[in-house]
Amino acid sequence: MTVSVPLVAILGLAVWLAWRYMGLRVWHAALCLLCGFFLAATSAAPEIRRLVAVLVNALTSSQP
Repeated sequence: MTVSVPLVAILGLAVWLAWRYMGLRVWHAALCLLCGFFLAATSAAPEIRRLVAVLVNALTSSQP
């Protein structure tokens, strides 16, 4: 997927905004990080990657 770095930057910004303005605790962020690492090691990882790619393509397509 060619948009992985911008997608990670957007997600990082969302986490920072949640921490700054919505009271996200450090342990919440650590739990999300651990969940992401463990999820990436499962057999569901390719399907999640495909779903994210489809969603990004749908959002960035230039259809009127």
